[in-house]
This record gives sequence, structure tokens and C-alpha cells, in this order.
Amino acid sequence: RELHIVFDMFRLLRSVCGSLWPRSGISVRFYGAGSGATTKLFIDGDFVESTTSEWIDLHNPATNEVVTRVPCSTEDEMEAAASAARNAFKSWRDTSVLTRQQIMFKLQNLIRSNMGELARSITLEQGKTLPDAEGDVLRGLQVVEHACSVTSLQLGETLPSISKDMDTMSYRIPLGVCAGITPFNFPAMIPLWMFPLALVCGNTFVLKPSERDPGAAMILCEMAKEAGVPDGVLNVIHGAKEGESAVGTWWSYECHNTVFGHQQLPGIWCCCGSRLVNLVLSHHVDS
Repeated sequence: RELHIVFDMFRLLRSVCGSLWPRSGISVRFYGAGSGATTKLFIDGDFVESTTSEWIDLHNPATNEVVTRVPCSTEDEMEAAASAARNAFKSWRDTSVLTRQQIMFKLQNLIRSNMGELARSITLEQGKTLPDAEGDVLRGLQVVEHACSVTSLQLGETLPSISKDMDTMSYRIPLGVCAGITPFNFPAMIPLWMFPLALVCGNTFVLKPSERDPGAAMILCEMAKEAGVPDGVLNVIHGAKEGESAVGTWWSYECHNTVFGHQQLPGIWCCCGSRLVNLVLSHHVDS
């Protein structure tokens, strides 16, 4: 009798979870019906099917149903994303700050209007309750709203007559291609900490979301494209440890050219996981 009660409670819980964790995918662009659906890459403005032979099954925590299969991006796909970002930077860096600000206005409006879709994706893949998932999105949205104040944030400084016939001026200019690796616990908030601020300041971006819940990041890419972000400015690859190592190796190479290569730089401060810090520093132990 007790066993029957347990089974009845399990069936009730599953029926309740079924309304919170939908069986079908959030977006036909990223997920199809059934276990054969795959998560796409986002390279040079296009959602691309990976050619990899290695895939990671992503399960719905409530039902253990396979939601999607996440690719472990190949080296060629990673390089394609990095090359697209480098090429896009050549023109994006010269875009006016007002143009970039207008894109952020559109992006924040799209995120606010589709907060429920983003929250459902997080719940489907990661298992947060819908209110908690909406809070995840909201905290990221606040950073996008902050990025809309870029016209003030990008102001330089001047000091006239620092000496006879001498004035000083400072400018805030784009750095180049940026990269971000995000954890699984805040799949919308942490990507929104990264790429909106990088983009609004004139940089391009390569994102590697967690392989455990990449759906929110992919929806944000679609919103960024709709908001007017040019092709190649934002790119997304997928994978597990190998993908992180590839991003770290590639990023350390960029640092060597743009940061470590500067002879008068006294040091660099890293704020990220220890594994990535060790990987980057191992490439520049003599720098």
C-alpha cells in the first residue's frame, strides 16, 4: 500500500512538472521535437550545424528526457568563430557609439519582452523554478540596461595646461576580440554580464556557454541578431573541457599580441576560474 502511495505521488509530481518543464523545445531554431534535436553553433551571423562526431546529451532534470544534443565543436569551427570575430572587429570598432547604444536599447527591449521564453529554457535545461529563472534573466537584463548608458561610460578625460604649452587627453578605445566561458548555474545572467558590455564598447566576442544549459545563450544570440548586431560581432561555440581549453589557448595568444606584448605593462589581473588562469599564464611564463 505504501509503495502504491509513493508511485501515485511520483505520477502527480511528474504531471505537475510537465507543465513547468515542457517536453517540446523552446525554439525550433535550436531544438526540434524528439531526442535527435541538436544545438547549433552561432558563427558569423548564422546558426550552423556542427560537423563534430562528439555530442553531449542534455537531459531535462525533471523527466530525464533528452532535450537536445550539444556538440563538442571541432578545431576548425572554433577557428572559424575566432576569425569571424577578428574580421568583424575591423568595421565594428569604427561604428559610432550612438549606433551601438541604439542596438543595446533594442536588445534590452527584446529581452524584457521575451523574459518568459528565456526563463522556460533555463527551467527546461537546468531545473530552476520559473520565478528563480526569471530572476536569472532579470539580473542580466540590468547589465544590458547599464550598457545603454555607454555615452557617459565612454567619455575620456582632459587636463589643459598640465605644463607650459602642454595638455593631456585620454581616450577609451576598443581592445579587440574578447572571449567568455560561462558556468551552468546562471545561464542567462552571466553571458549578459559579458558580451553586451564588450559589444557596446566596440569589441567583438566569442562565447562558450556551459554544455549543460546553452539554450538561453542561443536565444540571446537570436535576440542580438534581431537587435542589429552585425554578422561576426558575436559568435558562440560549444563543448566541454576541450572547448574551454581551446578558448583559453586562443585567448592567451590574443593577450600575447595585445597585452603581454606591451613591454611596459607591469602585470595583469585575472578574475576567472583557476583552471583558465593557469592555462593562460602557462603560455606566458616568460612574459
